[in-house]
Amino acid sequence: MIVRIMGEGQWKLANSHFGELNGLDDELLAEMENGDTDGFRRTLGALLDAVRRLGEPLPDDVLEPSELILPAPDASLEEVRKMLTDDGLIPG
Repeated sequence: MIVRIMGEGQWKLANSHFGELNGLDDELLAEMENGDTDGFRRTLGALLDAVRRLGEPLPDDVLEPSELILPAPDASLEEVRKMLTDDGLIPG
């Protein structure tokens, strides 16, 4: 799956990594619902770091259709809220 982090680029991730990402996504959603800004910042950073760590970055001159788009590291709670679906940022 191709994942884009807004403002950074794209990573190719194996589907086997989505269990870890979904756990962080669930945590992020709970922190957003509770208004925990510090937790939100920490978990958003952990989610994006996991994509960078687990994925293979695509070269800057390659543009693939992104199957999943994640917010930039400095995105506000309100900006991320607008990106959410019923499943959070990551379907499943």
